[in-house]
Amino acid sequence: MRYSNRNQPKETFLNEKILIQKCNKNDYSAQLAVYNRYKNMMFSACLRIVRSRHDAEDIVQESFVKGFQKMSQLKEETNLGGWLKKIVVNASLDFVRKRKNDYWIEETFIVEGKEEEAFEIEEDKGMTIQLIKDCLEEIKEKYRIILVLYMIEDYNHREIGEMLKLKESTVRNQYRRGKNILIEMIQKRTKNEIKRTHTSA
Repeated sequence: MRYSNRNQPKETFLNEKILIQKCNKNDYSAQLAVYNRYKNMMFSACLRIVRSRHDAEDIVQESFVKGFQKMSQLKEETNLGGWLKKIVVNASLDFVRKRKNDYWIEETFIVEGKEEEAFEIEEDKGMTIQLIKDCLEEIKEKYRIILVLYMIEDYNHREIGEMLKLKESTVRNQYRRGKNILIEMIQKRTKNEIKRTHTSA
């Protein structure tokens, strides 16, 4: 289920370099081009975290403003899309923190398991991407957000720890625990779906 969009074609990188240069000169057409290119990606990433379209729209707008203000700090080799996404993801996490104080805390317990283990998607047995997303929506938020950041947004445990201001070991523990809960939920729903199908047949 994990995927990566970090490696972009060279021509895209060159286009971004020109866009960045123009944006730093307050070129409105370049800013609009950046906005149109990345608004959907940023909105989707934000919505997966805050789960409110209205809040996500506000956070994305604020993130673009912040991005344009700080774009002069970008190094030439920086991936503009990845940089903007990190801004909106951090803004989304800040929003969640303000909504729920002391949301993420350090944990000392260890959950056994291989954190890199991938999910087996067996569409013929009822386990679809949509089913996984539906189950993710029902998991306790502190686990759901870490699962989303790792499985969908493609951040590693160290990066997630930096975003959440947690030790990497805590992120790994919460990821493992959340993944186990998710797998159990998916298996239960898949069995129930198969049972209903056989009963109605």
